[in-house]
Amino acid sequence: MKRMLTTLFVMGNTLVAWSQSSDTLPAPAFKISGSADVYYKYNLNGNYTDNKTSFTNSHNSFELGMVSLKVEHGFKKGSIVADLGFGKRAGEFSYNEPPSPSNGLSMAIKQLYVSYQLTEKVKLSLGSYATHVGYELVDAYQNRNYSMSYMFSYGPFFNTGVKADITLSSSLSAMVGVFNPTDLKSVTLNSHKYIGAQLGFAPAETPIKLYLNYLEGKDTLGVQNHQVDVVATYQVNNVLGLGYNGTYSTYMNTRAPKEDRSSANWWGSALYVNCDFTHKVGLTLRGEYFSDKDGVKVFGAVPGGGSVVAGTLSLNYKAGNLTIIPEFRVDKASVDIFNKSGGTPTGVTANVLFAAVYHF
Repeated sequence: MKRMLTTLFVMGNTLVAWSQSSDTLPAPAFKISGSADVYYKYNLNGNYTDNKTSFTNSHNSFELGMVSLKVEHGFKKGSIVADLGFGKRAGEFSYNEPPSPSNGLSMAIKQLYVSYQLTEKVKLSLGSYATHVGYELVDAYQNRNYSMSYMFSYGPFFNTGVKADITLSSSLSAMVGVFNPTDLKSVTLNSHKYIGAQLGFAPAETPIKLYLNYLEGKDTLGVQNHQVDVVATYQVNNVLGLGYNGTYSTYMNTRAPKEDRSSANWWGSALYVNCDFTHKVGLTLRGEYFSDKDGVKVFGAVPGGGSVVAGTLSLNYKAGNLTIIPEFRVDKASVDIFNKSGGTPTGVTANVLFAAVYHF
């Protein structure tokens, strides 16, 4: 009997100790978030063909943007991010993967990657993620303007591959990665890869943030691309904030004979002025200049290329997690790439837009 009591006592102490040690283990980190956006747009020229940027290709129509669901989970040194999007916005984001029985719902994957914290200052990630290049993002709630810039629309959307995020100091960060050709989740035609890099300066004690981005590689058609991109933000005070994005991208067809090869380029520059009058009401003015003199992007069908200046004024009214965005936009091109309702070419177009965006 004494031996039995002793055994039970030892077992009890062991269970208590195990329970206490289990309670001290770090719990897995789990987060779920999502968003949805809808909008109405009216083109003052009376047609939908005037839209030359992403996600708002409509006229006099109520449109569904995208519904997103993002799941994040991490335990100890490992983590995963699964970010899914459904709707026209998600379809345009994954434009290289039209829906078909063979690829299933892969076009709905905006981001999917697993990460490992190799050291305290180095994290490795493998999968597909939104590109590091540029100022604007695919999710509507993360932009103050609802319509997108030319630089976002003609730059990379996402990269698929492996990258290392490195903390250099409390204010300096870096990223280096090897990716598939731009905006491709899968490559079968060749083994060409892109190299991407970012250097960030974001001191906690100052209101300025600077990012220098780089991307270069050869696509599936043998076109060599180099892109340098700068993003800067400065919060002047509680009311006024400034943002800037500048990018320069070059292209060369390496399959052409060497004596026939020539370099083409496009570049853009945009300034964002954000005014928050209260925590509920704010205005954002975006002014952008987009140059495509070599006809690489917008002016591909125009001999001699061209350029466009665009101004967008957006009001942001916040009611909890809901943001209402009335917006007015004017685009003026150097040549007549727009059209009036009767088909007459014109160099100017304007749009009135009303959007509702919710996130949680």
